Amino acid sequence: MSRTSELDQPQPLPRRLTADGRPRRVGVEIEFSGLTEAQVARLLVKHLGGTARETQRGHWTVSGGGMGAFEVYLDSRPLERLEHDGVGGQIRDLARAVVPVEIVTDPLEVAQIAEFDRAIVALREAGAEGTGSGVFAAFGVHFNPEVVSTGYADVMPVVTAHALLEDFLKRVAGTDFTRRVMTWVAPYPRALVDRLAAEAPPATMTELIDTYLDLAPSRNHGLDMLCLFAQIDEARVAAAVDMELVSARPTYHWRLPDCRIDEPGWTLAQEWNRWVLVERVAEDADLLGRLCAAWRDHRESLTSIRMDWSFRVERMLQGAGLCDL
Repeated sequence: MSRTSELDQPQPLPRRLTADGRPRRVGVEIEFSGLTEAQVARLLVKHLGGTARETQRGHWTVSGGGMGAFEVYLDSRPLERLEHDGVGGQIRDLARAVVPVEIVTDPLEVAQIAEFDRAIVALREAGAEGTGSGVFAAFGVHFNPEVVSTGYADVMPVVTAHALLEDFLKRVAGTDFTRRVMTWVAPYPRALVDRLAAEAPPATMTELIDTYLDLAPSRNHGLDMLCLFAQIDEARVAAAVDMELVSARPTYHWRLPDCRIDEPGWTLAQEWNRWVLVERVAEDADLLGRLCAAWRDHRESLTSIRMDWSFRVERMLQGAGLCDL
């Protein structure tokens, strides 16, 4: 049996089509160190096909292999500013110890995540390093699943499901404590979860956006909703946050605190399947309602710590036949 034949398989979304009947796709971003941009681009070509070209210093494009284009680059906005002063080139190699190489895909079919995982194995074997290389290695994985629609009825259950499952998902993923509390992937504040799970939650998209902007106005959450909310009402979002790094698009922006590319057996499909669980819960109105009621009960207890809540969620998911991560 080949070394890639036992990789996890990405599960399909419970709602596979957008409201207008197109297959939903997902963009993937992955950050790691240990290899140069050129090495990464050549490995992608070797294992996924296509051709690679350097479009500008340190920025490669791989295309023509049947999975759309891949951008490969060092996250080097500060370096690019320094290069205008003539010193960026000298420190680029030094920066690789703390600045990740990124791969950013075109929107993929969900099934193509399995193909991408073949390249992940090759990158690992070539020396790619993830968050295990150091506690301050701020490397992560981002998924950008296309929304069914930008309507309140399709978005609100997903945001609520993620808010209620977040602590459970981080625990079962094995995210260590230091990364659970890192500011670049901060959990939703309890005040936001309280509002989403309330008996009278935000009842319109405008109320939902205003609630989010009031209680969690940051990109640095596990589920960053600013991109989608900017797609829906850019002026409202721009009035509340700095838009420099907010890209309006009709997707959820799910930010994982770890990239474990250097760990044998780790796959993108494994992580993706946790997102599918969020959407499966969102589709089960009865289960979601019971989770909301359980959260309210949890918050009324004398102590209401996140770990206790994560185990309560696990028991409820097991009762619903959904806890198979």
